Amino acid sequence: MNANGVGRWSRGRLAACRMFIACVAGVAAASVAVTANAAANTIEKVSVTRAASGSTIVTFDLKSPPANPPAGFATATPPRIALDFFDTASALPSNQRAVDDPALRNLQFVEAGNRTRVVFSLNKPQVFDTKVEGKTVVVTLNDSMTAATPTAPAPVQRFAEAGPSNQQHALRDVDFRRGRNGEGRIIVDLSDNNTGIDIRQQGRQLIVDFQKTSVPRNLERRLDVADFNTPVVTVDTFEQNGNARMVIQPQGLWEHSAYQAENRFIIEVKPVVDDPNKLVQGTRAGYKGEKLSLNFQNIEVRSVLQVIADFTGLNIVTSDTVNGSLTLRLKDVPWDQALDIILQTKGLDMRKNGNIVLIAPREELALKEKQQLESQAQINDLEPLQTETFQLNYAKASDILNIIKGTSGGGAPGAPVAAQFLSKRGTAFVDPRTNILFVTDIGSRLEEVRRVIRQVDTAVRQVLIEARIVIADDTFSRQLGIRFGQQTGATLFGRRYSLGSGGSLATQPVVSLSGGTGGTVTRTTETQTPFELASGIATAGYSNDPQLNVNLPVANPAGQLALTLINLGSGNLINLELSALEADNRGKVVSSPRVITGDNQKAHIEQGTEIPYVTPGSANSPATVSFKKAVLALDVTPQITPDGRVIMQVEIRKDSVGQLVNVQGGGQVPAIDTKNVLTQIAVNNGDTAVIGGIYEEVIRNDKTQVPFLGDVPVLGNLFKTTSRSSQKTELLIFLTPRIVRDTVTSIR
Repeated sequence: MNANGVGRWSRGRLAACRMFIACVAGVAAASVAVTANAAANTIEKVSVTRAASGSTIVTFDLKSPPANPPAGFATATPPRIALDFFDTASALPSNQRAVDDPALRNLQFVEAGNRTRVVFSLNKPQVFDTKVEGKTVVVTLNDSMTAATPTAPAPVQRFAEAGPSNQQHALRDVDFRRGRNGEGRIIVDLSDNNTGIDIRQQGRQLIVDFQKTSVPRNLERRLDVADFNTPVVTVDTFEQNGNARMVIQPQGLWEHSAYQAENRFIIEVKPVVDDPNKLVQGTRAGYKGEKLSLNFQNIEVRSVLQVIADFTGLNIVTSDTVNGSLTLRLKDVPWDQALDIILQTKGLDMRKNGNIVLIAPREELALKEKQQLESQAQINDLEPLQTETFQLNYAKASDILNIIKGTSGGGAPGAPVAAQFLSKRGTAFVDPRTNILFVTDIGSRLEEVRRVIRQVDTAVRQVLIEARIVIADDTFSRQLGIRFGQQTGATLFGRRYSLGSGGSLATQPVVSLSGGTGGTVTRTTETQTPFELASGIATAGYSNDPQLNVNLPVANPAGQLALTLINLGSGNLINLELSALEADNRGKVVSSPRVITGDNQKAHIEQGTEIPYVTPGSANSPATVSFKKAVLALDVTPQITPDGRVIMQVEIRKDSVGQLVNVQGGGQVPAIDTKNVLTQIAVNNGDTAVIGGIYEEVIRNDKTQVPFLGDVPVLGNLFKTTSRSSQKTELLIFLTPRIVRDTVTSIR
């Protein structure tokens, strides 16, 4: 066996101790019940010679030829070889023989039952070969180039290689924390991430070496962390031979893992729960047993199983139906893998319970288990029933009743049946007034119901969800309009006429004409104020039609500028009015609904208005009043994860009243402007997440003009109105979950 795993030195010594215990037990048994005459064969003589090639040859002379070569196995630390001669006794004068050989120190002979075990105590690891020549068994020992020497350092797991430079590294801090699952976490801050790190297990200790790393004086200390209730008891940090060494002392069953992130190195020591069905304890997959070497030639299966039992210290019980022989040669394989190979080869299976392993053919074990299940079912049919009451604190008794019965839909008839916890004779009912569950069943099923209630009847953690809905708008508009009119007077054929190409803001004057040559023209002028002339507002008794050439004003202007040019003698009149509007509006609406609910419980909160509207009726049916909702609503279902995060199924609505829409038959119905988001997110406790946003921008440039005249450069502005508007709207939705911590208050 080669010691190439972590902590192989200590496990090898443990295996050697087991071997010596077996030897001592064999001596005691042999002294009481075994004699040389009771065995079918005996060892008559043993000789040790040194071959020219450097091999050591050990020859055993037997009374009669052996049926099979002796079975054997080897250990590396300390180096030993054990051979079992079955149905053979020892006729040698002494149970121990000293040997003067570079490879072999002494031989020990131990008789136990009907076999004799020969233990080779070696000076250094050797590989052996066994062959039978008539009545002689020849064992050849050769040096193992791959075996570890007793003085070699313990096998090391190279975690991180050192950097290419000769830079001196340093430890910055050493801290200890307890993980969520009870693991001990040692956190080491390094000066840089190029530090070489070696990890190895030595005995019950875990040793970590940081290559070329110094330890500050304040970190050369022992951390006593037994109070953290982890597998780690102490952590010692000190400097040795220019390296930083950390010695971790765990207790109980444990396993370790290590990882590094930037300058932080973390090693975790996890507790391992003792599983009685596993040969080797641990959470990692694969074979994890100590390695050994086996060399069998046509040996009985029961003998091979006995060798593995002696090596591991397990109590192996072999069925009488296990028989046959096999030949195999295994070198440096985990012992649990070797056992698995033997069982698969011979069609066997095993059942482990604690430190006892039962080995039998697969069909036999399956038949026994089937018989056990059938007998257990018969016992359940005859076992007396018991009644137990359960006072529920947090859960409803009716909900627990549905769980243990395995029904859905509240236990309604015809509902699908799931896995139930009651036997076919078990019954259960609830008292809603006291919230008590009554269960009548056998003892084992009552224990299952009790376990379910312990897990389900717990206080539900609560979550406070706060949402912020921010609506920001920025509106800008600018409009420029004009009203323009003109008229003139002229003399035609000796008569005075009032001519207008488009009209005037003032009322047209009245012209009187008299016939004949040399007649006179009477002109009546009506007087108006400048404001009336400029604005086109007629006074009482005058015409109300302003007669404009261009009428393109701004609706609801912020200001007006009017100008009138008039020559009453000639009858010329020009009216000009400019109207303008500029508006800049900014606003922000913040809505913050909050709601608290239990884990995996849906919550709903809303605030707003229900808008009434009338639906016209007919001759046979009167008009009806209906309502539409315009509300701010929050629907959320939180789920708290084991790591303290919150997964939320969220729906948020922000509605407002829109325009009125005409409907057929008369009447109007209000439109609803809605903003809605539906999503699922995971957020850390207390963090704020932006779950949605809508940005909308509308830019308009409008122009209304007199055809052709509005396109004339510069002067065209007198024949058109312009409007420019920009509207920006932004919606942001923030969500913050907070887990409500359970607090204990005292009453004075």
